[in-house]
Amino acid sequence: MFDLFPAIDILGGACVRLTRGDYEAKTEYGRDPAAMASRWMDAGARWLHVVDLDGAKAGRPVNVDAVRQVVRAASARGVRVQVGGGIRTHDAIAQWLEAGVARCVIGTAALDRDWMDAAVARFGADALVAGLDGRGGKMAVRGWLEQTDVPLVEVARGLFEAGVRHALVTDVNRDGTLQGANLDLAVSVQAEGLGAIASGGIRSLEDVLAARRAGLAGVIAGRSLYDGTLDLAAAFAALREEETAC
Repeated sequence: MFDLFPAIDILGGACVRLTRGDYEAKTEYGRDPAAMASRWMDAGARWLHVVDLDGAKAGRPVNVDAVRQVVRAASARGVRVQVGGGIRTHDAIAQWLEAGVARCVIGTAALDRDWMDAAVARFGADALVAGLDGRGGKMAVRGWLEQTDVPLVEVARGLFEAGVRHALVTDVNRDGTLQGANLDLAVSVQAEGLGAIASGGIRSLEDVLAARRAGLAGVIAGRSLYDGTLDLAAAFAALREEETAC
């Protein structure tokens, strides 16, 4: 099933959006992440995508209280939450799952095959999402602050062999730009066997529908929702209409 995930990125306790992963190029959209979660749930969200941006930089969860408030609000309404940012230990995964998080997004640690093998064995494939963040098709790590020479497709292939089944594919150069998602990159990852969720650059309903028609597992919508170029309730209605037509 295709899913549309509203994004809630938290920096210093506030809801923000970055442009191309630049922590200096941020726009703040409020200081109550739980209230933002309620806004997206009111529009019909079945999933929320929450990122602890401070955690991504620090390499450990930082905005724990703010994320927990979002999870509590979502759980009360039967909405699932996937969380990313600074999850680089198995204990961090366990902490979030025990708090009610449905899936943990693993970015930097996804490059460690032994670590991922052990994570899948301990938590199960459905609790994990490989965060494949790239520039020019190569993996970016540590909160997008470091660039590697490792192709995302190569990482995806190894993760599938490790038992991972979900991937969040972000073209960092498009993130927060409203220039349209790099669906080709997400499709190339999905070809390796992972259910790929496209992120970075989603601007409009047309982008969302294009991702669904490409056979992807979902998309993350961030700035488009906050700036009003994508109406979440209308997007869900359009997706339901397409599903009915099929």
